[in-house]
Amino acid sequence: MPDPTPMDRHCLVTGANRGLGLEFVRQLLARGERVVAACRQPGRATALNMLAGEHPGRLHVLPLDVTTARSRDELVRELPLVLDGARISLLLNNAGVLHGGERFGQVAEADLETSLRTNAIGPFLLVQALAPLLADAAASPGAVVANLSSEIGSLAQRHEFRTPSYAIGKAAQNMGSVLLARALAPRGIRVVALHPGWVRTDMGGAQATLSATEAVASLLQVVDRLGPADTGLFLDREGQPLPW
Repeated sequence: MPDPTPMDRHCLVTGANRGLGLEFVRQLLARGERVVAACRQPGRATALNMLAGEHPGRLHVLPLDVTTARSRDELVRELPLVLDGARISLLLNNAGVLHGGERFGQVAEADLETSLRTNAIGPFLLVQALAPLLADAAASPGAVVANLSSEIGSLAQRHEFRTPSYAIGKAAQNMGSVLLARALAPRGIRVVALHPGWVRTDMGGAQATLSATEAVASLLQVVDRLGPADTGLFLDREGQPLPW
């Protein structure tokens, strides 16, 4: 089933002020799509605001702290004003947090809680809140919800003790992706978990093997290739399935 005409598609990217989120915004705009970029402090999102000036009417920058109900609810209230009657065709849940340097015996409860709220609970509740604004398959190809996950959240691939709060948060996010896929399947809305690879961002570090440009281009190709029944999947940037 073909994708909608780019100018007809509305995309929402969370955690859009830097790293992969910012690159998703750049590449989606380059494709001619309309984008809502959400981040915690839009006033400080210099690169996003510059893009908004370069793409008037096609990029809207809105505040979102995915961990708080008030912020999620405010986004849901504001979105219809910028969507202008349209629905969201692509939701990229990119916002995330990673606590480095964790050691067994010294893992902090606060870090575990923050990871769960940011990486799993917040994205799950955001999709639930945005469900009425997601495009159904009845009028066009159903919306895609892409949750940016990580192979670190794969239970089957954990062979060492590493970044426990992040791993636990992403594993929980993966379960949320599967449950959301089941809940939204009757509407033809597809939900996938995507592993971008090791990317040179603030989170990935300077030694990572991929640029954000490369990772995002590959992930958008994966999303573009999804068929009507491709939901509840955990995929790498080549579109290959990863073990849960």
